[in-house]
Amino acid sequence: MNQTTSSSSPTGTTRAIRGRVLHFQRDPQFHDDAYQYWEDGVLLVADGRIAAAGPYAELAPSIAPGTEVIDHRGKLIVPGFIDTHVHYPQTDMIASPSPGLLHWLDTYTFPEERRFAEPEYAAAVASFFADELLRNGTTSALVWSTVHATSADALFAESHRRNLRLATGKVLMDRHCPDFLRDTAESGARESADLLSRWHGKGRLSYAITPRFAPTSTEAQLAACGELARAYPDALIQTHVAENRDEVKWVAELFPQARSYLDVYDRYGLLRPGAFYGHAIHLDDDDRRRLADTGAAVAHCPTSNLFLGSGLYDFHQSDAHRLNLTLATDVGGGTSFSMLRTMNAAHKVARMGGYHLTALRMFYLATRAPADALGWGDRVGSFAPGNEADFIVLDPDATPLLGRRSARSETLEEQLFAFAMLGDDRVIDSVYVMGERAGV
Repeated sequence: MNQTTSSSSPTGTTRAIRGRVLHFQRDPQFHDDAYQYWEDGVLLVADGRIAAAGPYAELAPSIAPGTEVIDHRGKLIVPGFIDTHVHYPQTDMIASPSPGLLHWLDTYTFPEERRFAEPEYAAAVASFFADELLRNGTTSALVWSTVHATSADALFAESHRRNLRLATGKVLMDRHCPDFLRDTAESGARESADLLSRWHGKGRLSYAITPRFAPTSTEAQLAACGELARAYPDALIQTHVAENRDEVKWVAELFPQARSYLDVYDRYGLLRPGAFYGHAIHLDDDDRRRLADTGAAVAHCPTSNLFLGSGLYDFHQSDAHRLNLTLATDVGGGTSFSMLRTMNAAHKVARMGGYHLTALRMFYLATRAPADALGWGDRVGSFAPGNEADFIVLDPDATPLLGRRSARSETLEEQLFAFAMLGDDRVIDSVYVMGERAGV
């Protein structure tokens, strides 16, 4: 766990960041050698990328004279958090009261999303949204826009300006939604392809093909999504599946030929690596096997699932099928942009199912796991040499209570658990994007 991760030579290092350094190489649930941790460690950064990571005593001699050394000793340096399911147009309707998902969509979500037809409004929310991500230590995300191409354009432009690694896509809905949010199978595919050609691969941006969920897309639109997926094999895919029982029942009525809700997407070629399925609560073993076999990923959204009363994610079955599991905030059904507060809820959801979700695994699910599932494992999510230097600094003394508990922590697991149970945005001491400190 404590070998140095380094390139052949850290020549050209422009910055050295010293502190307690932690990153993951694989899932700690299944591997003993899952992570590397150095109590007194250092990251060497050159041209915005990781040149080396390891014990300070070992790497200090290779730090060139004149290199800027930033001292975060006593604080924990980890890769930036990665949120795999978050709706930026729902930023201003977070914490809206509702008896359930479908009422919440009709009463709050759809009327708010209507406003994103206006470029100025979309741009203003995109700027605040990016601020909020960074303030909470989230440096990469798979994000939902609205049905309007202007909404995706606004977020892409804001993310590109900040040099963030981020993916989004215009939402596709051609039925069972208000007329003011409805596209067609043809117009949705055309606008998606146009956005893809403009933004996918530009800087650190990626495009996500985004049918909202099966009930709001006709078979013609889902077929068009499948055609887009085949035409752009490196594009991401995101949608919702099996979030609550009423939704599952509705899908069964709309698609009687499908074996299950997940099977609807499978029939159109939408299960593959880089495809993300939000919630995935009410699945059966065949669904889980199919997710595992295709390499698709689950975005677990515990604060949203609790807020909307959708259900409890089954960690036992998830592990049994070795699903590609990631953590997500799902703002605005989710109640916080903080991945630490999301970990808090995930741990409690797991306990309700008789499962102990360790802090080590929670941090893995918010860093390396999503990076790998997004196909970005060679770019972000760990301190492997050559990776982009997106990382955050966590302060164990951020609040009086956290400070007292941290002082009593005798193991790394205890310290991480304290961060997850007691932490929020106040814990985020510093955020670095491509090696540069982000002002948030």
